[in-house]
Amino acid sequence: MATASFNSEQARAPPAIPMPPPCLTKFKIGLCQLSVTPDKDRNIAHARTAVQDAASKGAQLVLLPVSSFFFFFSPSFCFIGSITPLGIVSVSLSRQEIWNSPYSNDSFPVYAEDIDADASPSTAMLSELSRLLKITIVGGSIPERSGGRLYNTCCVFGTDGKLLAKHRKIHLFDIDIPGKITFIESKTLTAGETPTIVDTEVGRIGMGICYDIRFPELAMIYAARGAHLLCYPGAFNMTTGPLHWELLQRARATDNQLYVATCSPARDTGSGYVAWGHSTLVGPFGEVLATTEHEEAIIIAEIDYSILEQRRTSLPVTKQRRGDLYQLVDFQRLTSQ
Repeated sequence: MATASFNSEQARAPPAIPMPPPCLTKFKIGLCQLSVTPDKDRNIAHARTAVQDAASKGAQLVLLPVSSFFFFFSPSFCFIGSITPLGIVSVSLSRQEIWNSPYSNDSFPVYAEDIDADASPSTAMLSELSRLLKITIVGGSIPERSGGRLYNTCCVFGTDGKLLAKHRKIHLFDIDIPGKITFIESKTLTAGETPTIVDTEVGRIGMGICYDIRFPELAMIYAARGAHLLCYPGAFNMTTGPLHWELLQRARATDNQLYVATCSPARDTGSGYVAWGHSTLVGPFGEVLATTEHEEAIIIAEIDYSILEQRRTSLPVTKQRRGDLYQLVDFQRLTSQ
């Protein structure tokens, strides 16, 4: 059967959108792998300094990690939480017997911010910096309080300081690996309802947060919407990090032939939750272009979008899909038509 008869364009419903010409073909990205503490004011000030540092080194896009002041837990505990009338998350920790992680009896209140009501010191700082430094910022993630619910939210700010997009984590981290880690994120958080893709001065970016990276369908939807780059602030742990963190990034980049950038907090072995670290930039052939270990670091790397078309021409999988056998449906686009 000839390739033309495979109906490759029907493998995506609606049909895929070509990548738009980016404003910049080549630019530098900064990945800020930061240590995070229970002191929110310190975290905001520290992030400000890191963003300024990355910009001074030429970064036109800066990515921050998941804000770990959002919640603290130990791999030796099960997370159970609820939202109080003040919008503060009440957290209780039930002990599990785990040999390879520290115990903690502390319970940290979690302070959510109302982004839509301009009551968010974290996003105010990011907005100010993006405007002053004339850069695009993917602002990691912070707890967002909205309508009596709590979301894990990532905000993207343009070079004019305006909020371009807000991604609420779609896939919640509800897992139970016997003898390793139990975490029930849905006890406290509400899942986001929509994929988030945003046009910026550094290209069209598809957004995800941490656990979202495990779902290839979301990345494929972004690719079908013409994304150049996928950004995932995240904090994989010491169980899943060594096994899956780099693997998933390279898989999403390879499957969709685009760039993938991730940013993790730095590792703190004395905290309740120990992050794997290893913030990374992956190219469209699945090649690791830049990465680091687990300490604090600011990674500066170059993105060159001209390579995307080269890769897709050399390996034309988009033209070889079997639309006669399978189909990815983007319900949001389909219902909006």
